[in-house]
Amino acid sequence: METKVIKIDDKHIDMELINQAAKLIKAGKIVAFPTETVYGLGANGLNEKAVEGLFKAKGRPQDNPLILHISSLDQLKTLVLEVPDIAYECRKRFWPGPLTMIFKKSEIVPYIITGGLETVAIRMPKNKIALELIKEANVPIAGPSANLSGRPSPTNASHVIEDLFGKIDMIIDGGDTGVGLESTVLDVSGDAPMILRPGGVTFEDLKEFIPNLTQDLGTIKSDNTIVPKSPGQKYKHYAPKADMYVYTGNIDNVVKSIINQSNKHIKEGKKVGIMATTETKDMYDKGTILIAGSRNDRNTIAANLFKTLRIFDEEKVDIILAEGVETDNIGRAIMNRMMKASGGKIINV
Repeated sequence: METKVIKIDDKHIDMELINQAAKLIKAGKIVAFPTETVYGLGANGLNEKAVEGLFKAKGRPQDNPLILHISSLDQLKTLVLEVPDIAYECRKRFWPGPLTMIFKKSEIVPYIITGGLETVAIRMPKNKIALELIKEANVPIAGPSANLSGRPSPTNASHVIEDLFGKIDMIIDGGDTGVGLESTVLDVSGDAPMILRPGGVTFEDLKEFIPNLTQDLGTIKSDNTIVPKSPGQKYKHYAPKADMYVYTGNIDNVVKSIINQSNKHIKEGKKVGIMATTETKDMYDKGTILIAGSRNDRNTIAANLFKTLRIFDEEKVDIILAEGVETDNIGRAIMNRMMKASGGKIINV
């Protein structure tokens, strides 16, 4: 398959190029597009054949639900049975933005989107290119991350090209994403709102006005036996090619443990990658040392996490030793992705 790559500046959007991409979506083709979280792999969410092609391109299991991306509240009302009051409040505060909500689905939503469930995940992205694409296509766009299933999510077009060139019809290069982690997923389909996947909208942000908010155990524990209501709940995700271990606890103990383990692995002839932070980088002197961001501004770690994992792949390291972060605010989402990327290999020291 020939993949066309087009570049669009989100500050000066070329509507002619948007129209080209929208025509492909309407015709049942697959288009990768930027959002503020990660790049999405877009297909007409109401066209089962198109969605089947999306699963095939990614190599994604079909019991893993997809998120429908919309550009207006009118679209939302056609896709769900009801919009609870709490969802209206969330919409006012966080849409457009990195929050996905799960509703009871309407009849027009195919079960291939929901993994066979009676609920559907919906988001209104903040990225201007994404919004214009959805408006022009005039259909809800199914948009899982635009990477091969299980690989680190793409935060720029080069990552999409690496994984999917020749497998999809078009890639829109809209520059680097901002948040760097997939959206928060909030289930509002039942009596008690529940976070199924942490992201840029934090537990603390939502708890301010949802006193009975809970968090699904799947966000902090790897479990391949659960029936996923949300992307990211099941299977190993976001994984680099190398084995990855994440160290948590007092930062001095974390650094000492990583140094000890890296020395051991280097003596065994392995190429070691160390995921450090701005505050600790000078404490390491062996291995391939990459700075994910600052512990004092963990949003920088969120923005760089997947890119850092892909650089380790390029460096062909055998093992990755990563510093964990505190699990409050955005740290909860970072550690969720690290847990999934490492297959649950979290070591507290």
